Amino acid sequence: MQTNANVVWHNGVKGNGVLKTEFLDAKVAIPTVLGGSGNGAFPKEVLVASVTTCYTAVLVSMIESRELPVVEISVHSEASISDDEFKIIHHPHMVLSENATDKQVQSAERLFAAADKGCVVGNLLKKADVKIEVQGEISTT
Repeated sequence: MQTNANVVWHNGVKGNGVLKTEFLDAKVAIPTVLGGSGNGAFPKEVLVASVTTCYTAVLVSMIESRELPVVEISVHSEASISDDEFKIIHHPHMVLSENATDKQVQSAERLFAAADKGCVVGNLLKKADVKIEVQGEISTT
């Protein structure tokens, strides 16, 4: 697999750029706390978005392969970034249909951790000492 990304930047540190891939078109900028304009996503924000997307895609794939009665999946991720630590917490929420069995609920619960282990982007970040946690929740309709 190969992917390409391009950024076109204008007006120095106080300016911003446009990040483009085949399916992504996003404004990027240096955060105001670092002297930039803050008028766009900053690199760590793009990184967190990438690992959240990876985690979600792996989770969806695992759910589908197990044919679980999922009505909706959402993932909220939060990152705390300091000089000492970069930590990401995924908060997946899975809504199962009202006729889901106890066995299906237990299978769904196990997938939260399994998807974390299967996310290539997350695994690369862990090698760089980024801490990633998963705090999943399941409900039924």
